[in-house]
Amino acid sequence: MFKDFDFSKMGEMLSEAQKKAAEFENEIAAKEFVAKSGGGLISVKANGRSQILDISIDDTLLEDKESLQILLISAINDAIKLSEDEKKRAASAMFGGLGGFGV
Repeated sequence: MFKDFDFSKMGEMLSEAQKKAAEFENEIAAKEFVAKSGGGLISVKANGRSQILDISIDDTLLEDKESLQILLISAINDAIKLSEDEKKRAASAMFGGLGGFGV
């Protein structure tokens, strides 16, 4: 399994992985994701850390509490999912480029 693996480069590889992980965190944190529900009546913006940054609600929904709640939950869940999916995609791309670890 480790027949062709050069253990003398392990420290260098670990340092490179840490550097890439820090870059990854910064890139992800800076990204923003917008999800809409109700045909755009509600818009939710989240960052790459899945933190909600902004919520926009059309005034027509203010009189219909039940619809507002349903659409708001949907948009928030979609925004968080977009953020999480991007983290998984970016992590897969990052770890796939490390080589030597069989990831």
